Amino acid sequence: MALLEVRDLIKIYSSRFSGTQVQALDNVNFDVQEGEFVAIMGESGSGKTTLLNILAALDRPTAGKVLLNGRDLAKIRGKELAAFRRSHLGFVFQDFNLLDTFTNKDNALLPLVLAKEKYPVMMKKLTPLAETLGISSILKKYPYEVSGGQKQRVSIARALITNPEILLADEPTGALDSRSSEDVLNLFTRINQEGQTILMVTHSMKAASYAGRVLFIKDGRVFHQIYKGDRSSSEFYEDISRTLTMMSRKGERA
Repeated sequence: MALLEVRDLIKIYSSRFSGTQVQALDNVNFDVQEGEFVAIMGESGSGKTTLLNILAALDRPTAGKVLLNGRDLAKIRGKELAAFRRSHLGFVFQDFNLLDTFTNKDNALLPLVLAKEKYPVMMKKLTPLAETLGISSILKKYPYEVSGGQKQRVSIARALITNPEILLADEPTGALDSRSSEDVLNLFTRINQEGQTILMVTHSMKAASYAGRVLFIKDGRVFHQIYKGDRSSSEFYEDISRTLTMMSRKGERA
């Protein structure tokens, strides 16, 4: 059984005033195996953000299912949903979503605080993670005192501190310069090699080239997918570029 199973996913948005309906997702199907690093690409309006929101249990599908370790996310409700999200999913955002009134340490520990973990237990989890991510020296500082790359490392620590089954990343390099982007992508590669499953939405071909597989979304459907295999990131980058060119030229699915 796959770690994440997406089955016949449909999402339709309806306007309360005009009655107009927009189909954001149309019969989306794919699996993510444990330990995979998957990137999702597509033009603005293709449905990839809607898809990510449903995978994150922040939105519900009109039809179809999302199963995480066999559990249907749509059947989890109320307070249980928030606890499930906190325990099983990790989130990394383009704009970091850190609290400026909290130190970087407190930001990283927030999911454990909400889970009412004891402080010694929290620090036992944070200390090695901070060393791995290279943020030990900035834990006492505040987000506004550090660089964008360091902020993203803190947000990655916050996402990983609960040992989530899957890490969901939304344009994680979108607000970073090229050097910081490369640092974050190398971190993603490292934690993926250590067994962390990652699903990343991105516009960046460079970011996607670090993944092991790329799913391309067009008009709310899975248009195509390619696997990295034994190729280098630069070779995979070229394949991604060719696929995006093909998508822009074809109206039909591959």
